[in-house]
Amino acid sequence: MDEIERVLVVPTKLFHGLGHFQGFCGDVDRYLDALLRPENMSFRPRNQVEKDPGFKQLIPYVIFRHVDAAGRASVFQYTRGKGQGEGRLHSLHSVGIGGHISAIDNGAGNPYEEGMQRELDEEVSIDAPYQGRCVGLINDDETEVGSVHLGVVHLFEMSAPAVHPRETEIIESGFRPTEAILSNLTGFETWSQICMTALFGNRAGCANDI
Repeated sequence: MDEIERVLVVPTKLFHGLGHFQGFCGDVDRYLDALLRPENMSFRPRNQVEKDPGFKQLIPYVIFRHVDAAGRASVFQYTRGKGQGEGRLHSLHSVGIGGHISAIDNGAGNPYEEGMQRELDEEVSIDAPYQGRCVGLINDDETEVGSVHLGVVHLFEMSAPAVHPRETEIIESGFRPTEAILSNLTGFETWSQICMTALFGNRAGCANDI
């Protein structure tokens, strides 16, 4: 690994040209193909782009959901320990697993797909069959963290509630009823609040397009 961590970014002006929005947007086709074109992606030092709103760091954000035979839905949630990489998110609750796409993922395949799989393998053990799909993007320019990141949201529909942490900094984890999470989002990171409300609170779409 490089001594200086280099992460995948796209120009913020490219994102704005495709259609700037605040919050959640479910129009994946409008954005993802263009964002993931090789000519639009680059790997830049993380310590520089964390403070440069001219670039958006692409972050896969995977949500695990299980619906039982009675139709009761639950979502995997956890608390971020203080040893996780993004200090500004420590001790917050989250429903998303993922992280930065690194230069080490830039091999023969698709660096975004490679990086997402690496992050999943490092952070959790997925111990039941699932079906995954990309369901939207998150943009939050109202927070310091969000202004330099762009989330790509993937929903994994689990055949059983069987996801377990591999990282010691993923604590207080487990599947929790979706309605219970929605009823009190206090203490959750902003991206989780946005996703839970948009995906499971009947507010999906690009209603906040600018």
